Amino acid sequence: MTTESLVIFILVGLAAGFLAGVLVRGYGLGLVGNLVVGVVGALLAGWLLPRVGVSFSVVNPLVTSIVYATIGAVVLLVLIGFVRRAR
Repeated sequence: MTTESLVIFILVGLAAGFLAGVLVRGYGLGLVGNLVVGVVGALLAGWLLPRVGVSFSVVNPLVTSIVYATIGAVVLLVLIGFVRRAR
């Protein structure tokens, strides 16, 4: 992975974390927490979605990556929210 692709990956994750925080109100971790969850969600979505057979394309590859990462971040935020509320 080149430095440029790593920076793009992190920026996509940050955008996804912000969007996931907006979409999943009440389960969020604050702005910084949501941004970190976005980066982790990008990793999760990049690994999980192809394995379950989810594949789609939106406008261009960057927008598609943001959508994938947002899906991963939303799933992660909801799971974290359930765990936090179960305690």
